[in-house]
Amino acid sequence: MIGAYDLEMLTPPCDPGSERLVAKASLADDIAPVLPYLNATLPGASFMPEAGSLTWKDDGHTIAFHRHEIAVSDVDDREDAERVVEDLVDLVNRTWQQREEIVPSVAIRHRPTPMAVYKLLPRTNCKECHQAGCWQFALKLVAGEVNSGECPPLARPEFVSQLAELRSLVTEIT
Repeated sequence: MIGAYDLEMLTPPCDPGSERLVAKASLADDIAPVLPYLNATLPGASFMPEAGSLTWKDDGHTIAFHRHEIAVSDVDDREDAERVVEDLVDLVNRTWQQREEIVPSVAIRHRPTPMAVYKLLPRTNCKECHQAGCWQFALKLVAGEVNSGECPPLARPEFVSQLAELRSLVTEIT
């Protein structure tokens, strides 16, 4: 599937003085055929078939797969970028090799908005989750940095239906 690629390091345009970098691997091969298989196997991936792209968060990186490119945010340096991109190339190639065992998915999934998540939280701002408040918890939950089990009030009987709805809403993130 992926043979050769060229790796380029970029400073994020929205953060010109940033110490974090973006890695962009320009691919010689078109990886569009593997995207439905990745969509089926990567938890929390957001697939847009009409655009030929799939985004995914993993290990603090936002990863975007496009027909002829893989972009990775928040890499430390070129060595880190090379390691991360090589792991992603291996992931794409393994997924393609195992495609006979995977049911491809073209389901379009989007991350829930922080406001949708916030509305399902107890909104007590109790800080038992070790966040400044429920809004900060919602932001981190959408980003995949915390899970719903880290909000103790959600375990109370009066929040059982909200917890169930919240878990179904964010199940694709984690």
